[in-house]
Amino acid sequence: MKSANTNAARPPSGSRRASDPKLADFLCFAIYSANLAYRRAYKPILDELGLTYPQYIAIVALWEQDHQTVTGLGEKLFLESNTLTPMLKKLEAMGYLSRQRDPADERQVQVSLSDAGRRLREKGLGMNLVAASGLSPEEFPRMQKAVVALRDNLIEAAQHSPEFSSTSPARVET
Repeated sequence: MKSANTNAARPPSGSRRASDPKLADFLCFAIYSANLAYRRAYKPILDELGLTYPQYIAIVALWEQDHQTVTGLGEKLFLESNTLTPMLKKLEAMGYLSRQRDPADERQVQVSLSDAGRRLREKGLGMNLVAASGLSPEEFPRMQKAVVALRDNLIEAAQHSPEFSSTSPARVET
């Protein structure tokens, strides 16, 4: 026979235990939604350039270091080749870059900016959302470094820790 107190451990309908996380408590959601907000803030500027945000960061990576392999560019952008290759083909069709097989290693494809891709730099340089972030000039680089450290730590943990394998019990982030 069931005890009359079977629901005693459950909070009343509509209430929340302190241990029940809310979406707003999740750091991953804060970062995800901040990323969406960044994309929205960039959108009017990128629309003028005729680029999507992923296309823009690919171009920025090539401004930083031209003549990269697709593999190297994918690693830098954290994109798989099945995502990156169609985007690069589109940028090539737009006249911003070229892709060529490496004569020394036919398996590798080199990506290089065209003159039009280099000229985008002048148009895109005004895209600075530091002020829009609401962070001071001192806070902004600290925040960027903290987010990079978080990303790198999570990548390392996912690659080397059985705690994060798909067979481990789920853990709730708060």
